[in-house]
Amino acid sequence: MPTISKLIAAIWFGAVAFMAAQAFKLGMPEGTQYAQFNAICIVIGVISGWRVMGGLVGLGYQRAVGSGIRTSVTFTAWALLICSIVLMVRKAYRMRYGSPMEAIVDIVALAIEHGLLVFTVQVLSVLIIGGILGGLGAEWAKKRWE
Repeated sequence: MPTISKLIAAIWFGAVAFMAAQAFKLGMPEGTQYAQFNAICIVIGVISGWRVMGGLVGLGYQRAVGSGIRTSVTFTAWALLICSIVLMVRKAYRMRYGSPMEAIVDIVALAIEHGLLVFTVQVLSVLIIGGILGGLGAEWAKKRWE
């Protein structure tokens, strides 16, 4: 059921995902091509805000802080997985793999490689602060309008 708190959470976490994607790009080597990276991150952030944070509102402000951080972690994990799959498919089109199993194993390797780049001050601060503010904002919207 659509609610204003789900809408606010979706918009907020879409914005947090965009800002985290921009902060993530700062740690990447120069010349890296990103194609649809921002769009993928924003869509995942919007869906996570709607489904994860939107479903956890109404439990109080203290729980909202944890729920906001949980939502940030959720969309980060999904973004790493989906972007790793996209990179694997691009490599597969260039015939970089000897077998399908090698391509599937490379998804995990790519996710771990890029996951380590998430642990920078810039990215973590965006995810944590954005998650806390998003959780509090969604909880406030629930109490204010519903």
